[in-house]
Amino acid sequence: MTGEFIAFFVLSLLTIGGAVFMISFTRVVHMVISLGITFISIAGLYVLLGAEFVGVAQVLVYSGAISILMLFGIMLTKHDASDEGTGNTWKNWLSLIFVAALFGLMFWGIQSSVWPAPPETAASDVSNVKQIGLDVFKRYVIPFELISVLLLVALVGAIIMAKKEGNKE
Repeated sequence: MTGEFIAFFVLSLLTIGGAVFMISFTRVVHMVISLGITFISIAGLYVLLGAEFVGVAQVLVYSGAISILMLFGIMLTKHDASDEGTGNTWKNWLSLIFVAALFGLMFWGIQSSVWPAPPETAASDVSNVKQIGLDVFKRYVIPFELISVLLLVALVGAIIMAKKEGNKE
């Protein structure tokens, strides 16, 4: 049992636990905090995989997104002092049984699969960030440009939709 295995185990438990708590909680602040824990633990998993740049970008991008989500979530929702339960306990038990069966099926599938050994890579002088830049702008330049056009179309569409809603008032 190595330290890397223990770190992976802890980070994966935090990731799964944060995602489950995000779905389970009823208060917005608790949801956002558990989502933040999930994103930070995913960044830790990226660092364990050797993708430090992606891990740091995960923390920077999603910590800002979590802050904005918390602000808008708190400002735009109504808050009650009392939490109302769903009251459907049989649905909760049915969901638990389904999730446990799905977990068992996936665990069996992963354990019974034969995984090929990863190819041996020689240590190179190229850093992770430089390799990402070279891949994005040489190997994947067409998908990169298509995504930028897609985001531009989405931005223009959102502006047009917001402008139409503003004219109706």
